[in-house]
Formats: sequence, C-alpha cells, structure tokens
Amino acid sequence: MKRLDLWIGIAIGLGLIIASWRRWAPYSLTETLGFVTGAACVYLVVRQSVWNFPLGVANNIFFLILFVDARLYGDAGLQVVYVALGFQGWYYWLYGGQNRKAPRITHASPRLLVAVGSLVVIGTAGLVLVLRAARGSAPVMDAFTTMLSLAAQYLLNRKTIENWLLWIVADVIYIWLYIARDLRLTAVLYFVFLCLCVAGFLNWLRSLKAQTTTAGDLSKEAAASN
Repeated sequence: MKRLDLWIGIAIGLGLIIASWRRWAPYSLTETLGFVTGAACVYLVVRQSVWNFPLGVANNIFFLILFVDARLYGDAGLQVVYVALGFQGWYYWLYGGQNRKAPRITHASPRLLVAVGSLVVIGTAGLVLVLRAARGSAPVMDAFTTMLSLAAQYLLNRKTIENWLLWIVADVIYIWLYIARDLRLTAVLYFVFLCLCVAGFLNWLRSLKAQTTTAGDLSKEAAASN
C-alpha cells in the first residue's frame, strides 16, 4: 500500500507537470513545480503515506526560491525549517511508535496544545519585529502564518489529528496573502491544500475512530480470556 501511494503521488506529479506547464506557461517553472510537488505531498499525507516527507522536502526547496523572489522572508525561512522537520517527521513516522514501529494517529494532549499555542503567540510577536526590520511585504500575516505552519507541521510529525485544524486556518490566510502578492498559481495551490486538509481531517478522524474501536474490542477479548 505504501509503495502504491508513492507511485500514485509520482503519477499525479508528472501529470500535473505536463498539464500545468502547457496551460500555465506565464507562471514560472519554480511556482509550477511548487504547485505540483505540494499537491502530491498533501495527497500522500491524507493517505498517511510516509513518502510525503521526501516529496515535501523537494517542495520546500521550490518554495524557498519562490518566496525569496517575492520578498516573503518569513515564508522563505519557514521552508528551511520545514526541511529539518521533514527529516524529523520522516524518521518518526517510520520508527516513532511502540517497539520502534510506525505510530498511530492520536489526539494532542492539552499540555501539548497549550505549549504549541504559546509558541505561536510568542513567536509571531518576535518574528513581526524581524520581518519589519527586513522590510517584508506583509510582516504580521507573514509572521502569524509562519508560526502557525510550524506548529501544524510539528503536530503532523507527531501524527496528531489536530494538525489539520491548524493547517486549515493557515491555508485560508495564505490564500488571501498570495492573491495580494499576485502569486495566483500559488493561491490556487493553497486552495487545493485547503480542500485536501478538510479531506485529510475527515480521513484521519475515521482512522482514529477505527483504531479506538479495535483497541476496545481487543481489551474486551483480553478481559474475557482472563
């Protein structure tokens, strides 16, 4: 199943490269490749495929180049952090569960959510000052979406279902931000991301319920055998 997901993601990517580059020639190749790898990456996350991480690293490189050109320095710096988080998440999804096996979907603990929320607030305040000094084009929104995305990625790496809720909020803001910066193809991509995030949340929610039901059945069987 994991290998099938990889080939599906690659097929989607290649198909979109051919179709999008012909149709959207006015857009840069970097933006087009960011569109393609981003859409395929989120699809693989929805499918809970670990192959989303190497594809995501490639996507981060394309967007790093794109955002530096657009003077969205917070988003550009975010891509560098994403690369590091991508390797961390890749390792955790392979070996982060019990007995060094793949972990299951979980809910984030209240303590973790408070810590993540505090990081977003404090990090946004500090980053706004940095981006204003760097003459960023949208320092407040850039800083907020940067910190929100970092928090969402961390929760994704931990395979907690709440990551999707943070991504949904971030994507709504990103769509507006990229339209304002005339990055229309990227805005379309983030609308695709938004749709995939909703689908991912519903898919993971079903999986979480199935895990809970299975665990409950196993507990009943164990109790009956004793």
